[in-house]
Amino acid sequence: MGVKIEVFRMMLYLSFPVAMFWISNQAEYFEEYIVKRKREIFPPDEDLKRKELEDFKERMRVRKEQRTLRSFAVDSEN
Repeated sequence: MGVKIEVFRMMLYLSFPVAMFWISNQAEYFEEYIVKRKREIFPPDEDLKRKELEDFKERMRVRKEQRTLRSFAVDSEN
């Protein structure tokens, strides 16, 4: 009787992870759940938002460049 129980337990221990792996790797599940969720969290870029972000990056780059030039001017005076 003990061997049959051990075989059943071993089959249960091995079948559960294999079944979960098989279920989670179904293409339909991936498409329906993961891709839709990703699109909710990270919506596709809109042209207006992209332009605003590029303008912001350019302003920050110019500001940093001006600060760097000022620090070089101060260093060269001393």
